[in-house]
Amino acid sequence: MVRAALCAALLVPFAGAAHAQEYPGRPLRMVVPFAPGGAADILARVIAHRLTESWGQQAIVDNRTGAGGIVGSEVVAKAAPDGHTLLVTSSSHAINASLYAKLPYDTLKDFTSIAPVAAISNVLIVNANVPAKTVSELVQLAKSKPGQLKFGSAGAGSTLHLAAELFKLTAGVDMLHVPYKGNAPAITDLLGGSIDLMFPPVINVVPLQQDKRIRVLAVCTPKRSPALPDVPTLAELGIKGYAFESWWGMFGPARLPKGLTVKLNAEVRRILSLPEVREVLGKQGAEPLAMSADEFTAFVKAETEKMGRLVKASGARID
Repeated sequence: MVRAALCAALLVPFAGAAHAQEYPGRPLRMVVPFAPGGAADILARVIAHRLTESWGQQAIVDNRTGAGGIVGSEVVAKAAPDGHTLLVTSSSHAINASLYAKLPYDTLKDFTSIAPVAAISNVLIVNANVPAKTVSELVQLAKSKPGQLKFGSAGAGSTLHLAAELFKLTAGVDMLHVPYKGNAPAITDLLGGSIDLMFPPVINVVPLQQDKRIRVLAVCTPKRSPALPDVPTLAELGIKGYAFESWWGMFGPARLPKGLTVKLNAEVRRILSLPEVREVLGKQGAEPLAMSADEFTAFVKAETEKMGRLVKASGARID
């Protein structure tokens, strides 16, 4: 009996390896919890196309929208852990853990972190009529008028909102939050002067670089964005400890076999290294990310904790 149990235990790794070799055995379903045309959808389709080519099984993108990404994420959390149902989502995955009072899943326990896909910098821009041509001048202005400068966001708890909250914390300033239903209306009001500043993703800023109604002051990432190479980082300009970026990654259900996780991670990294893929990402202002599955797991945990602190500081909460 003991010998049989020992033999069975020794065979488990080999069974997992064999399963990984046979995978995928049928079409892949890549759930995107956002509407078609957004960054997550674009990135998922780029990966799905290459997976279909290299593995000979159709990879189908399934847009399951609703509740800030929760509806689609729940579909994957409850799927069989066989690698045929995957999630491609954004950093809202980490934000929702603290933003929502109740979730139908545990962000860290009910998913397997497979691989990061890309990151996009947020950018600090101000209306051209704001009397601040530098970040230092903006901080001084905000301190002289506590609670009077208005910053827009795509909604309470959005990445734009939390990027601004982190700026408030690190720069030691108080500003008024004006939430909108999406990036577009917030940018429209910034151009019109109804709000003073905001932190949109670089993809929204690149087309506005020459627009004289705004002023681009800094990027939020630790290093400069290739899409805006002449724009310094906030850290370069004296806002020490500031680093914020929106990211996207691939997840599976909890208990996904290690062999499948490693195989998927390696394939995603291979796809992201292709010149044509890097060109597509570059046009979106995105930078491909490369981490092992274990590194990505640690990254998601750290991001969830970091976003939790920012959500708490912002006071945003959805019941």
